[in-house]
Amino acid sequence: MNSADPAPHGPLLHAEDVDVVREGRYLLRGISLTIEPGQHWAVLGANGAGKSTLLGLLGAVSHPTRGVVRVLGRQLGRVDIRELRAHLGHVNPRHPLRSPLTVREVVLTGLTNSIELDPRRKPTADQLAHADELITTLGMTRRAEAAWTTLSQGERGRALIARALMPQPRLLLLDEPATGLDLTAREQLLSSLDELREKHPELASVLVTHHLEELPSSTTHALLLREGECVGRGEVAEIVTTELVSACFEHPIRISRADGRWAARADRRSATTAAATAAAAAVAVA
Repeated sequence: MNSADPAPHGPLLHAEDVDVVREGRYLLRGISLTIEPGQHWAVLGANGAGKSTLLGLLGAVSHPTRGVVRVLGRQLGRVDIRELRAHLGHVNPRHPLRSPLTVREVVLTGLTNSIELDPRRKPTADQLAHADELITTLGMTRRAEAAWTTLSQGERGRALIARALMPQPRLLLLDEPATGLDLTAREQLLSSLDELREKHPELASVLVTHHLEELPSSTTHALLLREGECVGRGEVAEIVTTELVSACFEHPIRISRADGRWAARADRRSATTAAATAAAAAVAVA
């Protein structure tokens, strides 16, 4: 077995007491996380909280300054991360394709992890069937022959998820997949993710966002980051709460959940109370 091949058993991701330091500044400090097959994690935090830095570690794109990160059972720093990344499904909404490939062709580029089709490599009948199955699951059947340049942002997002799944990865990484989507496109994307997770129960995923409304109902776990440090991690019902999310974003936020989906609103009553307390303290000091 190649040293970069995934381990057949055990956690898909494991980070232990990880620090990332750049130019003397902590981007992540003391982060620990374990992700098992079938779990679907949300990483939440304000801009600059360290979400993208963490996703870079989990996606075998970068190395920690201190601590241990194992991706698919292989420790970063002891494995060729380029080969390891071939076993991950990474969805980048800023995919740099400019040519008019069709949706089916874009999905097939996932086989080679390339932007354009590899003319030296022709997909097999099984691979073509797999691509069509993914296109159907992501609700893109009617657009399978549409050119990339004609797709809406939401359609591109769903095509990229299908592309990431072509190599049949055990782990899917989603970096703010609903960025720039209107309401309808966002809901179509989240419904597709829920359906995908139901059809592939062993697949695990990590979705990074700072909007609770962008979490699919199939989310199982959450990690909250504030200024590079963990505010809370664990099962989503215990972590995505008014108290912890307010601490994460350093603002009083009221959390509600209906039909498996979350909503967040500023808690004006708490904000007013906090402002009055601060004003009273300032008067007392004066």
